[in-house]
Amino acid sequence: MTENTAEQWQQEWQQWQRRPRPAWLEQARFYEVYPQSFQDSNGDGIGDLPGLISRLDYIRDLGCNALWVNPIYDSPFKDAGYDVRDYRTVAPRYGTLDDARRLFAEAHKRGMRVLLDLIPGHTSEEHAWFQASGRERPEDRMLDGVSMSERYIWTDCWISGGNGLPFVGGETPRDGTYILNFFKCQPALNYGFAHPSQSWQRPALGPDALATCDAMVDVMRFWLGLGADGFRVDMADSLVKNDDSGKPLTKRTWRYMFSRIRPEFPDAAFVSEWGRPYESLDAGFDMDFYLDWRWAGNPNGYNILLRNTDTPMVRENDRSYFNADTGESVHGFLDQYLPQLRDAERLGGLFCLITGNHDTLRVGQRLTERELKLAYGMLLTMPGAPFVYYGDEIGMHYRRLPTKEGGYVRTGSRTPMQWDSGVNRGFSTAPADCLYLPINPADDATNVADQLSRDDSLCSWVRRVLAMRADCRALDSGAAFDVIEAPHVGRRFAYVRTVRTVPNDDRGGDGVVGVGGDGIVGDGAEPCRVLVALNPGHYVEPFDLPHDVASGAAAGLRNNATVSINGDMAEGFAADGVRTMLRLGDVRLDGATLTLGPQSYLLLRLG
Repeated sequence: MTENTAEQWQQEWQQWQRRPRPAWLEQARFYEVYPQSFQDSNGDGIGDLPGLISRLDYIRDLGCNALWVNPIYDSPFKDAGYDVRDYRTVAPRYGTLDDARRLFAEAHKRGMRVLLDLIPGHTSEEHAWFQASGRERPEDRMLDGVSMSERYIWTDCWISGGNGLPFVGGETPRDGTYILNFFKCQPALNYGFAHPSQSWQRPALGPDALATCDAMVDVMRFWLGLGADGFRVDMADSLVKNDDSGKPLTKRTWRYMFSRIRPEFPDAAFVSEWGRPYESLDAGFDMDFYLDWRWAGNPNGYNILLRNTDTPMVRENDRSYFNADTGESVHGFLDQYLPQLRDAERLGGLFCLITGNHDTLRVGQRLTERELKLAYGMLLTMPGAPFVYYGDEIGMHYRRLPTKEGGYVRTGSRTPMQWDSGVNRGFSTAPADCLYLPINPADDATNVADQLSRDDSLCSWVRRVLAMRADCRALDSGAAFDVIEAPHVGRRFAYVRTVRTVPNDDRGGDGVVGVGGDGIVGDGAEPCRVLVALNPGHYVEPFDLPHDVASGAAAGLRNNATVSINGDMAEGFAADGVRTMLRLGDVRLDGATLTLGPQSYLLLRLG
């Protein structure tokens, strides 16, 4: 890489930085699909792309307009597809490239976007790159005219250690050991070292590292060209080895890759598995996840909400905010969340909350349906784009199961989707012993068909919350978020979301992020605000609203036609049919005082 080239990509990056994130993210509502467990179309017991396509209408009707699909690439599946054998081929068990094209096309017909899972840090040991890289003679390490000698991180002797990094030896003819990322089967791709200290360590952003970057950009280009709308990026912070605090060289590595791919696909979205938005968004990602971490009994903010316990399979001693019996104040969550949200806003990106994912224990077996309704009522109305993990919308349970494809403790969160009460819960026509994982055998196991038949079910509740999010631009990803009640003692929590005005830009006029189809509303747009208030505890909790919120709430209640779903739940509509209110439990407004009954919730568009 020449000095001029280095200067050129830095200039390209600086120019790209001034571009806004893709406008479609403002109203994005994601649904994560674990493909092998979602829907089997051919009776082999494993979910596949045609099966997913057959369920797109369900996902759309749930209220989600975007998908995150876990890896579909060809793989030996020693780590459930996160060990990629060929980035440009669909695993035969899922279908073909034509099936992938059809997935993108069918999703787009329905106004839906599709993010694929990108695994940039390592491949399978069976990948053609690694097979070539592990050959004995350097001249034999060519593949399609390109040397693979430094595509992975190799030491220079067959008995060398990894200088503090995990390594494997004796597996290839090459005189060296290779550095791995996780399992033995996952050799680390070479993005270089922040501080090379051994002869075999290459510098980050040096020629060998940039060759790896270019290869990964080619992978992105391939799938975006087929119709994908972007990527969720696995372990995005782990590329450069021995990077300093703040990941400066990993960030520069991503900036280099984005400088290559963004100009070609400016509407593509990139969400990182990073968990530190002040780093990930500075690296150029559009979104980051609030990841679920708990170290030595110390929870992070997300863990405080749903999994604040050292024994996550039982309710006892669970101090999660949404546990009605033993939960604590929301303040512990906010203390950690708000600074990171402000970092995301400052950097022009999104900080996203999830109901769960393929790496976390499902909470359905530990929280009651009522508690889950309150949890989703909050998670799905917070800033950032919400992500619903398949089955969470019906309260699927975690199951203790033997490990499958490297899942270990995570395996129990990856069981087949429960569609109905029929054979294999509607997931597959295969014999039970041929299923990817055992279906939940319980007679009362929840399923989609049953829940859709009941207005008061968890799934129906999720549909209503997402429908109101779709109707109200104040719930868009980038709309403002202001806490108005979050005491240190007590369970109540209230916040206001407001359409965010933005400065003039090259599209002309003042605007509002997330209101128009391009993310901007011109001058004279009506302001839009919503109030979200909840009390997951067992006791009545009154509090006084700020004057402007109280008057807006009173006007909002006057201006909507309330429809009772049952004695405990109601929703409201404006004259034009737009959703304006969703209530659970006993909620009363008397002047400026809002009284939240036990386990109650209010989502109200302010007048």
